[in-house]
Amino acid sequence: MRIAIVFDRLFPNSIGGAERWYRNLAEGLDGRYEVSYLTRRQWGDEGPRTPFETLALSPAGSYYARSGRRRIWPAIRFGVGLFWHLLRHGDHYDVVHSASFPFFSLIGAALALRLRRSRAELIVDWHEVWGREYWRSYLGALGGEIGFAIERLCTRLPRRSFTFSRLAEGRLRELRPSAPITRLTGEYLGPPEDSAAGEPTPERQAPPLLVFAGRHIPEKHVTSIPPMIAVARRRIPELRCVIFGDGPDTERLRGQVSELNLDDTVEVRGIVPSQEVATTIASAWCLVHPSEREGYGLVVLEAVSQGTPVVLVEGRENAATELIERGVNGAVAASAGPEEFARAVVDVVEAGTELRQSTLHWYQDHRDELSMESSLARVEAAYAEVEPTGGS
Repeated sequence: MRIAIVFDRLFPNSIGGAERWYRNLAEGLDGRYEVSYLTRRQWGDEGPRTPFETLALSPAGSYYARSGRRRIWPAIRFGVGLFWHLLRHGDHYDVVHSASFPFFSLIGAALALRLRRSRAELIVDWHEVWGREYWRSYLGALGGEIGFAIERLCTRLPRRSFTFSRLAEGRLRELRPSAPITRLTGEYLGPPEDSAAGEPTPERQAPPLLVFAGRHIPEKHVTSIPPMIAVARRRIPELRCVIFGDGPDTERLRGQVSELNLDDTVEVRGIVPSQEVATTIASAWCLVHPSEREGYGLVVLEAVSQGTPVVLVEGRENAATELIERGVNGAVAASAGPEEFARAVVDVVEAGTELRQSTLHWYQDHRDELSMESSLARVEAAYAEVEPTGGS
């Protein structure tokens, strides 16, 4: 069976939970299937360095504008490139397994397969379903209505869909009540093979360390961390923090650290090898992740698998809160405001070894359902229902 995986980013050239999902999916399927990864160019002369076939259908370019919002033209160019590729080669694939976003690529894939009259099955992953209210808050009244109309159209394009949270599943079922929708519960493959984290343990060395790992874009609210640290240090003066990742908000973040006299307290390390992130998370007293919008929250699993509890922030678009049992493996702050955010962090840090032990137990109880292997089995079961196209 021939599988095309469609996503405009490729891990580790681009960092994020969805990037890791599609990379792990391609590697997990490769060998049992003929896998082609259709993406944008994100590498130099060295090539993509993947064990599976990787095709660049549009040129390289910056994903984000200075505002932190995703630029529209790279997404359009990738959608056009995917359209032409599938218009010419759609019969080569039995399954076209695509991310739902950006919508231009999903629309391009569906249109090309229809014009080609290809029998390839279009299967779509929905990490997020925004709905009208969030679209309007993101793009304004008119832009939001257009965005929601496009999203609603896209929910009707695939025959089968996967979601990764109860939040996305519920919204998708409202838009397509009778469509086949499967919620996948696992994306965690385990720590990097070369990670020095060792066997998970609830023990930690002083001083207490917090860690953040993610993109520095407005939705992640990484700039809420320095003000929170300043407040939390009133109760825990020795508190320290390491922040990984980069993005449009990085310079503002560094400015905050200096303005609040936290240069010796908060370390902004940028993008580093994944094993360094894993080792640091394993040694932290708490992972802080104040994002307002998450489709799954893979970094949450990376933390709790090492006995590191997590502090998230409440939000209508934050599906990562589905992975937290308050007081068992972390906390959910009422907002990213300094006082409320700091209160949740202080409570988790002061809970100490007992909370870290219960975090480990929680992960061990849920390990199987949260594993990449569990989702891979469900994906392959869906593929097994697809009739081969017989193309070449």
